[in-house]
Amino acid sequence: MKVSPAAQLIHQDEFSRIVRPNAKKHDKHMGKIPKGLESPFGDFPQDYARPKAQLGRGSSMRIAAMASMGVAYPSATENFQTKGTGSGGMSSSITPRKQQPLAPPPKAGAHARREIKASEFRRFYDRGDLPIQVQHAGTTNKVFWKVDIDKLDYHHYLPIFFDGLREREDPYRFLAVEGAHNMLERGGSKILPVVPQLIIPIKTALNTRDWEVVATILKVLQSLVLSGEMIGEALVPYYRQILPVLNIFKNSKCNIGDSIDYGQQKRLNLGELIEETLEVFEMHGGEDAFINIKYMIPTYESCVLAS
Repeated sequence: MKVSPAAQLIHQDEFSRIVRPNAKKHDKHMGKIPKGLESPFGDFPQDYARPKAQLGRGSSMRIAAMASMGVAYPSATENFQTKGTGSGGMSSSITPRKQQPLAPPPKAGAHARREIKASEFRRFYDRGDLPIQVQHAGTTNKVFWKVDIDKLDYHHYLPIFFDGLREREDPYRFLAVEGAHNMLERGGSKILPVVPQLIIPIKTALNTRDWEVVATILKVLQSLVLSGEMIGEALVPYYRQILPVLNIFKNSKCNIGDSIDYGQQKRLNLGELIEETLEVFEMHGGEDAFINIKYMIPTYESCVLAS
């Protein structure tokens, strides 16, 4: 069975995360995800003297050996002569030049992960402005609310929790996801007026192209649509901001034959999750939902209309 490039990329990314235990540390070093605070009390002042990056063992031994022989180590600012500009002459040949193969076209990188910037949820949580914390109960973690959820200002807190859905590091990821689900379960009529404020956080999280973040956003979008009446119809005008990334990953399905897909238990199969989310959009989006989904995702087939 042939595997689509998008599905192969996602499964390779998932396999690399399992094999490499320091995947998040590597992503921080490469700038893919935001770094944490420099100390438990926050970042150091800007004028604080930070230690410089040390050279490796091989570099330090090489510099010491050159110094013992009286040879100065060349700095990066010295100008070196390029090939063919010295006084040693140049070789000549009558052999015809070999035809160089043409370079293949560069990859578009539509499925490549983007840089994940620090969210407002991280900033508010580090300052202690959110009424939420982790409660360690035995072998599981739970969310402890310091105030009653019904008394929260949804116009202020719900966009902050949605902005934290793109976090991949705990406790930010855990608190943002669980807090958003708790607020959607008990929000009722408070959610509908806040829908326009949730579009920018949703679009920012989807544009990271990170399969884990996209899967989290899709699950929260389903909970958002099912949390109250008219919410699915309120999302129809914003399909142009939400659906382009879903169109990219819609065919990210992998036929693995008789093997076991462990991602089914946690609903991490991105292609099936996108198909499920689009069906929820169509069933709860009113009469204009299908035509708007079809405009942004031409390969989508209706689950309501008769064939």
